[in-house]
Amino acid sequence: MPERGRPRTFDRAAALQRAMEVFWAKGYEGASISDLTAAMGINSPSLYAAFGSKEALFLEAVELYTQVEGTDIWSALEKAPTARQAVERFLRQTAKAYSQTDRPQGCLIALGALHQDSSRGAICDDLRRRRAENRAALLRRLKRGVAEGELPKNFDSSTAATFYATVQHGMSIQARDGASRAALLATVAGAMAAWKVMAGTDAA
Repeated sequence: MPERGRPRTFDRAAALQRAMEVFWAKGYEGASISDLTAAMGINSPSLYAAFGSKEALFLEAVELYTQVEGTDIWSALEKAPTARQAVERFLRQTAKAYSQTDRPQGCLIALGALHQDSSRGAICDDLRRRRAENRAALLRRLKRGVAEGELPKNFDSSTAATFYATVQHGMSIQARDGASRAALLATVAGAMAAWKVMAGTDAA
Protein backbone atom coordinates (compact mmCIF):
# COMPACT_ATOMS: atom_id res chain seq x y z
CA MET A 1 0.00 0.00 0.00
CA PRO A 2 1.48 3.40 -0.95
CA GLU A 3 2.68 5.53 1.92
CA ARG A 4 0.21 8.27 2.84
CA GLY A 5 1.29 11.74 1.92
CA ARG A 6 3.95 10.55 -0.47
CA PRO A 7 4.46 13.18 -3.21
CA ARG A 8 3.14 12.24 -6.60
CA THR A 9 5.95 11.85 -9.10
CA PHE A 10 5.61 13.30 -12.60
CA ASP A 11 7.67 14.60 -15.48
CA ARG A 12 7.98 18.29 -14.63
CA ALA A 13 9.22 19.31 -18.08
CA ALA A 14 6.35 17.53 -19.83
CA ALA A 15 3.85 19.02 -17.40
CA LEU A 16 5.23 22.52 -18.08
CA GLN A 17 4.94 21.95 -21.82
CA ARG A 18 1.28 21.04 -21.45
CA ALA A 19 0.65 24.02 -19.18
CA MET A 20 2.22 26.26 -21.80
CA GLU A 21 -0.21 24.93 -24.40
CA VAL A 22 -3.19 25.62 -22.11
CA PHE A 23 -2.07 29.19 -21.44
CA TRP A 24 -1.36 29.65 -25.14
CA ALA A 25 -4.85 28.55 -26.08
CA LYS A 26 -6.78 30.23 -23.25
CA GLY A 27 -4.63 33.04 -21.90
CA TYR A 28 -3.76 33.56 -18.25
CA GLU A 29 -7.27 34.47 -17.11
CA GLY A 30 -9.03 31.87 -19.24
CA ALA A 31 -6.89 28.98 -18.01
CA SER A 32 -8.36 27.65 -14.77
CA ILE A 33 -6.44 25.56 -12.26
CA SER A 34 -8.64 22.61 -13.22
CA ASP A 35 -7.78 23.16 -16.92
CA LEU A 36 -4.10 23.18 -16.03
CA THR A 37 -4.09 20.17 -13.71
CA ALA A 38 -6.13 18.13 -16.19
CA ALA A 39 -3.68 18.90 -19.00
CA MET A 40 -0.61 18.41 -16.81
CA GLY A 41 -1.84 15.14 -15.33
CA ILE A 42 -1.33 16.27 -11.74
CA ASN A 43 -3.46 17.48 -8.86
CA SER A 44 -3.52 21.06 -7.59
CA PRO A 45 -1.29 20.41 -4.52
CA SER A 46 1.34 18.98 -6.86
CA LEU A 47 1.03 22.01 -9.14
CA TYR A 48 1.58 24.42 -6.27
CA ALA A 49 4.39 22.31 -4.80
CA ALA A 50 6.23 22.16 -8.13
CA PHE A 51 5.59 25.66 -9.49
CA GLY A 52 4.55 27.79 -6.53
CA SER A 53 1.50 29.51 -7.97
CA LYS A 54 -0.51 29.92 -11.16
CA GLU A 55 1.35 33.17 -11.83
CA ALA A 56 4.75 31.54 -11.41
CA LEU A 57 3.65 28.67 -13.64
CA PHE A 58 2.56 31.12 -16.32
CA LEU A 59 5.84 33.03 -16.21
CA GLU A 60 7.80 29.79 -16.50
CA ALA A 61 5.55 28.66 -19.36
CA VAL A 62 6.17 31.92 -21.22
CA GLU A 63 9.92 31.48 -20.82
CA LEU A 64 9.60 27.99 -22.28
CA TYR A 65 7.51 29.39 -25.13
CA THR A 66 10.24 31.88 -26.05
CA GLN A 67 12.80 29.08 -26.13
CA VAL A 68 10.91 26.52 -28.21
CA GLU A 69 8.29 28.32 -30.31
CA GLY A 70 8.77 30.73 -33.18
CA THR A 71 12.54 30.40 -33.33
CA ASP A 72 12.39 30.39 -37.14
CA ILE A 73 10.78 33.83 -37.01
CA TRP A 74 13.74 35.42 -35.30
CA SER A 75 16.43 33.45 -37.09
CA ALA A 76 14.92 34.65 -40.38
CA LEU A 77 15.32 38.22 -39.17
CA GLU A 78 19.00 37.74 -38.39
CA LYS A 79 20.07 35.58 -41.33
CA ALA A 80 18.58 37.48 -44.28
CA PRO A 81 21.20 39.38 -46.30
CA THR A 82 19.23 42.64 -46.51
CA ALA A 83 16.95 44.49 -44.10
CA ARG A 84 14.04 44.27 -46.51
CA GLN A 85 14.42 40.52 -46.92
CA ALA A 86 14.83 40.23 -43.15
CA VAL A 87 11.51 41.94 -42.47
CA GLU A 88 9.67 40.06 -45.20
CA ARG A 89 11.01 36.67 -44.06
CA PHE A 90 10.23 37.61 -40.45
CA LEU A 91 6.61 38.27 -41.39
CA ARG A 92 6.29 35.24 -43.65
CA GLN A 93 7.65 32.97 -40.93
CA THR A 94 5.21 34.62 -38.54
CA ALA A 95 2.34 33.73 -40.88
CA LYS A 96 3.55 30.14 -41.02
CA ALA A 97 4.05 29.80 -37.26
CA TYR A 98 0.78 31.46 -36.27
CA SER A 99 -1.37 29.41 -38.65
CA GLN A 100 -0.13 25.91 -37.79
CA THR A 101 -3.06 23.65 -37.01
CA ASP A 102 -1.32 21.27 -34.59
CA ARG A 103 -1.05 23.92 -31.86
CA PRO A 104 -2.89 27.04 -30.68
CA GLN A 105 -2.96 29.83 -33.25
CA GLY A 106 -1.41 33.21 -32.66
CA CYS A 107 1.23 34.20 -30.13
CA LEU A 108 1.23 33.61 -26.38
CA ILE A 109 3.29 36.74 -25.75
CA ALA A 110 0.85 38.91 -27.71
CA LEU A 111 -2.36 37.33 -26.42
CA GLY A 112 -1.54 35.82 -23.02
CA ALA A 113 -2.64 38.80 -20.91
CA LEU A 114 -3.29 42.39 -21.91
CA HIS A 115 -5.24 44.08 -19.11
CA GLN A 116 -3.13 44.89 -16.09
CA ASP A 117 -4.44 45.05 -12.55
CA SER A 118 -2.92 44.46 -9.14
CA SER A 119 -3.53 40.72 -9.33
CA ARG A 120 -1.48 40.16 -12.46
CA GLY A 121 0.87 43.12 -12.76
CA ALA A 122 3.96 40.92 -12.90
CA ILE A 123 2.48 38.92 -15.78
CA CYS A 124 1.61 41.97 -17.86
CA ASP A 125 4.99 43.52 -17.09
CA ASP A 126 6.77 40.36 -18.23
CA LEU A 127 4.81 40.15 -21.50
CA ARG A 128 5.27 43.87 -22.13
CA ARG A 129 9.02 43.47 -21.65
CA ARG A 130 9.14 40.57 -24.08
CA ARG A 131 7.16 42.48 -26.71
CA ALA A 132 9.56 45.40 -26.28
CA GLU A 133 12.52 43.06 -26.76
CA ASN A 134 10.97 41.76 -29.98
CA ARG A 135 10.54 45.30 -31.28
CA ALA A 136 14.14 46.01 -30.27
CA ALA A 137 15.29 43.07 -32.41
CA LEU A 138 13.53 44.59 -35.41
CA LEU A 139 15.04 47.98 -34.62
CA ARG A 140 18.57 46.56 -34.47
CA ARG A 141 18.18 44.89 -37.86
CA LEU A 142 16.85 48.06 -39.45
CA LYS A 143 19.63 50.16 -37.97
CA ARG A 144 22.07 47.65 -39.38
CA GLY A 145 20.52 48.23 -42.79
CA VAL A 146 21.18 51.95 -42.39
CA ALA A 147 24.74 51.37 -41.21
CA GLU A 148 25.46 49.09 -44.16
CA GLY A 149 24.14 51.67 -46.65
CA GLU A 150 21.15 49.63 -47.77
CA LEU A 151 18.74 52.13 -46.24
CA PRO A 152 19.06 55.93 -46.40
CA LYS A 153 20.59 57.71 -43.43
CA ASN A 154 17.30 59.47 -42.72
CA PHE A 155 15.36 56.18 -42.59
CA ASP A 156 13.14 56.20 -39.50
CA SER A 157 14.11 52.84 -38.05
CA SER A 158 12.12 53.40 -34.86
CA THR A 159 8.84 54.05 -36.66
CA ALA A 160 9.41 51.15 -39.05
CA ALA A 161 10.19 48.78 -36.17
CA THR A 162 7.00 49.81 -34.40
CA PHE A 163 5.00 49.40 -37.60
CA TYR A 164 6.21 45.88 -38.35
CA ALA A 165 5.90 44.80 -34.71
CA THR A 166 2.31 46.05 -34.81
CA VAL A 167 1.67 44.12 -38.02
CA GLN A 168 2.93 40.97 -36.32
CA HIS A 169 0.68 41.53 -33.30
CA GLY A 170 -2.28 42.06 -35.60
CA MET A 171 -1.49 38.82 -37.39
CA SER A 172 -1.62 37.07 -34.02
CA ILE A 173 -5.16 38.32 -33.46
CA GLN A 174 -6.16 37.41 -37.01
CA ALA A 175 -4.79 33.90 -36.58
CA ARG A 176 -6.61 33.44 -33.26
CA ASP A 177 -9.81 34.52 -34.99
CA GLY A 178 -9.33 31.80 -37.60
CA ALA A 179 -7.48 33.53 -40.45
CA SER A 180 -5.87 31.11 -42.88
CA ARG A 181 -2.20 31.13 -43.78
CA ALA A 182 -3.16 32.62 -47.15
CA ALA A 183 -4.96 35.47 -45.41
CA LEU A 184 -1.95 36.11 -43.17
CA LEU A 185 0.37 36.11 -46.17
CA ALA A 186 -1.90 38.68 -47.81
CA THR A 187 -1.33 40.85 -44.76
CA VAL A 188 2.41 40.35 -45.22
CA ALA A 189 2.16 41.49 -48.84
CA GLY A 190 0.31 44.61 -47.77
CA ALA A 191 2.84 45.38 -45.08
CA MET A 192 5.73 44.99 -47.49
CA ALA A 193 4.04 47.32 -49.97
CA ALA A 194 4.66 50.02 -47.38
CA TRP A 195 8.40 49.33 -47.39
CA LYS A 196 9.23 51.45 -50.41
CA VAL A 197 7.34 54.39 -48.95
CA MET A 198 9.20 54.19 -45.65
CA ALA A 199 12.58 53.50 -47.27
CA GLY A 200 12.12 56.06 -50.04
CA THR A 201 13.69 53.60 -52.47
CA ASP A 202 12.79 50.94 -54.99
CA ALA A 203 15.64 48.71 -53.78
CA ALA A 204 14.67 45.09 -53.05
